Amino acid sequence: MRARRLGDMIADAPVAAGENSRAALPWGEVWGQDDALAQLEAAASDPAQLAHAWLITGPAGSGRSTLASAFAAALIAEPGDEAAMRQVLAGTHPDLTALRTEGVIISIKDARSLVERSYFSPSLGRYRVIVMEDADRMVERTSNVLLKALEEPPERTVWILCAPSEADLLPTIRSRVRTLRLHEPDVPDVARLIVARTGVDEATAEQAARLSQRHIGMAVRLATDADARARREETLRAVLAVRGVGTAVETAARIVQLATDDAKALTAERDEAERESLRRTLGIAPGAAVPPAVRGQLSALDDDQKRRATRSLRDGLDRILTDLESMFRDTLMLQFGQGDDLINRELATEIAALAAAWTPQRTLVVLDQISATRTNLEGNAAPALALESLMVTVASGRTP
Repeated sequence: MRARRLGDMIADAPVAAGENSRAALPWGEVWGQDDALAQLEAAASDPAQLAHAWLITGPAGSGRSTLASAFAAALIAEPGDEAAMRQVLAGTHPDLTALRTEGVIISIKDARSLVERSYFSPSLGRYRVIVMEDADRMVERTSNVLLKALEEPPERTVWILCAPSEADLLPTIRSRVRTLRLHEPDVPDVARLIVARTGVDEATAEQAARLSQRHIGMAVRLATDADARARREETLRAVLAVRGVGTAVETAARIVQLATDDAKALTAERDEAERESLRRTLGIAPGAAVPPAVRGQLSALDDDQKRRATRSLRDGLDRILTDLESMFRDTLMLQFGQGDDLINRELATEIAALAAAWTPQRTLVVLDQISATRTNLEGNAAPALALESLMVTVASGRTP
């Protein structure tokens, strides 16, 4: 299959996304990564070009996971075996082991489980494929668990790691993999994709693509969820209104609350469905007491959901920091007379007023503090305290 440009693929897609993927298995959901797609197609069809371990890097929303899943399907299934490809894409094929962590970090236990599975021979497919999404969430001792398996895997095992950049992994890991770097699609391309996938109007799709900074998953959410768009705008306006320490503390608390609400909106329905499904599986009638013999299973589910909620909140705070970064980037652009490419055009008047009131040096101090806040949150700093420190910098122009 010859790779095509994203715009051409969207223009030729009058059918729904699912129908398009069935017509172009396994690569139908891969958008805007022609060079990477061509390399992986060649590797899947020619053993001489196939490395035993791959690292797919690219910014959030660039399609790392989608490409990894498609590559796994192409490796495992025989050419033309669409049933097996769909099974891999659904994550249910016996020769695929995929780790999609919803915790803050990848545990040593999970890493050891992947290594153990990597030494099994393929049962049905051409290869056994081990996919680790969010490989950047490994601490050093967890990374060390993978080293030998990556260096000397069985002949028919292929590892696929995904991370934002090579720098997010240890040099010892990077030296054992072939890196494939993805790029971000343009705003117009993402907007056309959003229209094709969701059916929203072009103006909404363009706004979502721009505000998400070309993150496809976030663009879909902003385009289809008015509450998410409202929470984003409320956050930015609250920060624009920060004037002193008092409002800084209040705004930090409000931001954490908005991130919490957003995380709950993403996880609450899924959590309840999982609890009800487990109760039915265990034979517990609605409203009935939980028998002592199965309380452990429900407790384990609660623990998993709490870890997922923590991860969702952290991701939400990181997304807010990205949004704030975009707003102060727009401020700096205006201060240097470059206002033709603003991300937050809906707030152009307010941002222009801020650009006139501040010096470029002050804006740069705030941008540096946003980066420091992100680092602190990754180190498990208390969200409220980390955001308060950032808001004090916004209010004063000085690092606390």
